[in-house]
Amino acid sequence: MSEAVEDEIEAINSIYGENTLYKRSDGAAFDGHVLTIPSREVALRLLIPKQYPDVCIDIIAVEGVGSTVPKGYGNHVLITARDVLSKVFIPGQVCLFDLLQELEQRLGQETSAQGEECLGNEDPEARVHHEVETTREADVPNRVTFIPEWILSTMVTEKKSGFLARACAIKSTTEVEAAIAHLLTSDKRAGKATHNISAYRIRTVVNGNEVVYQDCDDDGEDAAGGRLLKLLQMMDVWNVLVVVSRWYGGVKLGPARFGIINAMARQAVIAGRFAKDWSSHHG
Repeated sequence: MSEAVEDEIEAINSIYGENTLYKRSDGAAFDGHVLTIPSREVALRLLIPKQYPDVCIDIIAVEGVGSTVPKGYGNHVLITARDVLSKVFIPGQVCLFDLLQELEQRLGQETSAQGEECLGNEDPEARVHHEVETTREADVPNRVTFIPEWILSTMVTEKKSGFLARACAIKSTTEVEAAIAHLLTSDKRAGKATHNISAYRIRTVVNGNEVVYQDCDDDGEDAAGGRLLKLLQMMDVWNVLVVVSRWYGGVKLGPARFGIINAMARQAVIAGRFAKDWSSHHG
């Protein structure tokens, strides 16, 4: 297996959890990889050819489903995954993360559509919970008066590139903008970083309804912001902003950089006790 594939698998497992994608090594008749779809209780069998990413992977079967999964849903996920793969695979480029991310989004849209169909049959006055994902809310004054209290990860260096994550509590997108602006103007080291990747999630109440704001910024580190936001979603953290600074050292790290970025972000989130299960991460 190439180093690029190993890096991609490491990045996926650092974001979605250990053994989300792993190699079967139990001597079974099937000799390949198993990909577990997060929050779906469905696992798929993959064959990753030695020529990958020049040659596409093969999704060959359903490995298993959870006890609560409806009959036939595993096969539906298999068919959907194959369709997604046909759209995201580009010869010469790794695609496992894109496959998983797009598959999750497609399945989530199906679930949302089913939920909306059910809501359509309810009494409108009974719909008291609304979630809205957007990038901005109404602008308010006093932006510059917000001074964040950052929780820092340890500094990590990999092949001359440095990585450092910061996390802080926020209550509005205005505070997000103010926190990032304050960081870049008050911390010369952060201001000189090659990339400052950021992601945030906010949950608040507007006119009696729950509203959700979440967004991310790659800051030139292609696709890193989306992966960082996915980490916050997987950790189920709210009202937090995470910024991961990278100082490029001249050596490309490939997909491994995503694993480092998310590992540093996870460390800062846990250190700040933003995660519900922060204590379990401390052993």
